[in-house]
Amino acid sequence: MDSLNKQIFRLAVPSIVANITTPLLALVDTAVTGHMGSPMFLAAIAVGGTIFNMLYWLFGFLRAGTGGMTAQEFGGENHAEAVNILRRSLSVAAAIGLLIVLLQVPLLDFSLGLMDVDPDTRSLVRLYFGITVYGAPAVLAGYALAGWFIGMQNTRYPMWSSIVVNVTNIVTSVTAVYVLHMGLAGVAAGTLIAQWCGALMLLWLTRRYNVKLFGNTAGEPLFNPRAIRRFFNVNTDIFLRTLCLIAVTVWFTRQGAEQGVMMLAVNTLLMQFFIITSYVTDGFAFAAEAMTGKYVGQRNELMVRRTISRNMLWGCVVALSFTLLFLIGGDSFIRLLSDDAEVIAAAHPYRFWVMLIPVAGFAAFIWDGVFIGATRTRALLLSMGVAMVWFFGMHRLLAPSMGNNALWLAFVSYLAVRGLVLTAVYFLSSRAQVRREG
Repeated sequence: MDSLNKQIFRLAVPSIVANITTPLLALVDTAVTGHMGSPMFLAAIAVGGTIFNMLYWLFGFLRAGTGGMTAQEFGGENHAEAVNILRRSLSVAAAIGLLIVLLQVPLLDFSLGLMDVDPDTRSLVRLYFGITVYGAPAVLAGYALAGWFIGMQNTRYPMWSSIVVNVTNIVTSVTAVYVLHMGLAGVAAGTLIAQWCGALMLLWLTRRYNVKLFGNTAGEPLFNPRAIRRFFNVNTDIFLRTLCLIAVTVWFTRQGAEQGVMMLAVNTLLMQFFIITSYVTDGFAFAAEAMTGKYVGQRNELMVRRTISRNMLWGCVVALSFTLLFLIGGDSFIRLLSDDAEVIAAAHPYRFWVMLIPVAGFAAFIWDGVFIGATRTRALLLSMGVAMVWFFGMHRLLAPSMGNNALWLAFVSYLAVRGLVLTAVYFLSSRAQVRREG
């Protein structure tokens, strides 16, 4: 294995492990509440988890934006500014986290209104949310810290943090529920403690990392106007892109629900194929992000091109592998996720679409990493906007004649459009650069 492949796998594998362990936080909460004697506890966890997922998803720019900008400063050996990027990100994370805590009541009321939750479940959601919301500063700080480590070409620390979070969550939740008999409040407390443990661990690792790498290097002004302007320009584009992504996700779920409980269950089940694929492909996207940013910072265009082509190659290998896996073992995986014969039978006609997802979507994931690393976030917003319009337009056009197949066709082609738009942007900008240099 050559040095470039070694570098890719050194960054990608820990990210894949971290991605795979992340859902365990929700899985542990579900498993514990599932044995508490009432389906209302499970419903409360599901609703509360959905609210937090949407809320935190909006601020994913704290990871992506921090990672791309840090990688460039790392490549340019501007270590003082790399530290300042982290300080700015942590400041924004703390401010947003505290705002979420302060506005928890109106945020929860608004979310519950949108989700039309019954009164009994609503009271349990309030209990769960009212405890877990105090983890918001820790979760958002964790985003900033994880992004910074990726930018510093170190994906091992975020991986170890994810593992610590999940082990802590298992121990504290089980202890709180089965030893201290705290019920749902114990599940929430376990999640809260785990979130803060993860953030504090990353902070501790950052301190060690700084001492080892930077010593007592004096930094540039923290609130340098140019740096602040760049920070918010990059992150605003990513924030708006995330809003588009959420719009597609919410619409997909809503359209499934409008076709009835059975079709909602089928679509939720089949979407797990996409989620599993994304966990692995995202590892190579993070590698592309870290390496692209580093080589952009070094102004090494040759290595940027090699990074893109090699990560695209591995993304393609992953996509084809998953397509083959889904072709051979798709039915077995569906049966693993559900033992409901009716749901399994209803899902079978739509297996074709999930086999297309890996091939249709891998380029979008890798390009996302490349453009975040290069901090060309306006292109990311453009591609997502075009793909979102495509998704809604195609579904509206085909839904009357194709039903649920139209929803899946729109989703698969939406992934492909994202990748195609970013491919076009990259090659058109590269050609323009060659003309300018010529």
